[in-house]
Amino acid sequence: MPPVPWDGTKDGEFGAIELDDGSLGLSYVLLDQDLAALVAGRHGEQVIGADALEVARWWLAGEGARRTLGFAAVNALTRHLFDRLGYAPPDATDSIGGLDPQPGEHIGMVGYFPPLVKQVTARGARLTVVELKSELAGEREGFRITLDARELAACDQVLSTSTVLLNDTLDDVLAQCAHARAFAMIGPGASCLPDPLFERGVTLMGGAWIEDAQGFKQALVGGQPWGRHARKFALARSSYPGLDALLARRSRHG
Repeated sequence: MPPVPWDGTKDGEFGAIELDDGSLGLSYVLLDQDLAALVAGRHGEQVIGADALEVARWWLAGEGARRTLGFAAVNALTRHLFDRLGYAPPDATDSIGGLDPQPGEHIGMVGYFPPLVKQVTARGARLTVVELKSELAGEREGFRITLDARELAACDQVLSTSTVLLNDTLDDVLAQCAHARAFAMIGPGASCLPDPLFERGVTLMGGAWIEDAQGFKQALVGGQPWGRHARKFALARSSYPGLDALLARRSRHG
């Protein structure tokens, strides 16, 4: 876990679960009071030595901090699976999920990513940001922030935070984006098995692939930047072989 209280940096927004083989999975820990609950509660004791699949089911059936831990376990199991299958997703080539905003296009952003706004608006595209925080709503220079997810229905391309996988907004967001030609989900938590999301309209998953587990853990608990211990990947639906193909390949090669 990162230090408490939150230090205001991106590095302090995520916690991790480690499997006994060293696989690490990240999850956003700032929903509601999750960070404080995870640090102060008995959740860690419940996780240590537990069956990873059982913890992963907390994502579906749990609440609050337990659900956050469940999602981290899902991401850790995905890394474990990909390593066993000999598959590693390619590096990300940009920070906006491979989107290509064109002049006059309407781009949707789910979750406010201030550093990425100019990368959209500088190309002449119109930007609408959908947020849950009412204090952020309003007109800004070159874009606007709204609380109404229905405005995504008019967007040509959408960039979404992976937090939608945790805060019960995924179904609504995907339903509004049915006509978008691209839907990229990015963030350190966007590291779960992509197949079900690709089937539902997501076109790219951009997550974090931890290269130096020990360095990452030391940086995380020390409240230090951990980006140098991981790489950003971009897994596109168009080039991803699919879980069935990866399993078949492993079966052929023993």
